[in-house]
Amino acid sequence: MKNFMMIFIGADYADLGLSPEELQSRMGKWFAWGQKMEQAGILRGGEALHPQIRRIVGENRTVTDLTSAEVKEIVGGYYTVEAKDFDAVEEIAKDFPDYDLGGTVEIREIMVFDK
Repeated sequence: MKNFMMIFIGADYADLGLSPEELQSRMGKWFAWGQKMEQAGILRGGEALHPQIRRIVGENRTVTDLTSAEVKEIVGGYYTVEAKDFDAVEEIAKDFPDYDLGGTVEIREIMVFDK
């Protein structure tokens, strides 16, 4: 088994103008998906991320503070899961709750280094 990250990319919920009811329903879908992975014994961790972004770029280390309104897509969070291969994680990702909002799941295998 290998560890993978599913990185969630899309618009910030606040920018989409979701009603409190829509937001509550969406959170219910996220919790149900997380519970499904926990019950399957494959969820290793994960976090939601705030939409504020601070970028530091280049040799001069130019600092820019951005908001979700200033970037088309943001990384909203991630889950770390254990699976056999990319195909297995792709199957897990089919339940991602935000495809209907134009969201994206990026799957990356976590590198393991010998110590």
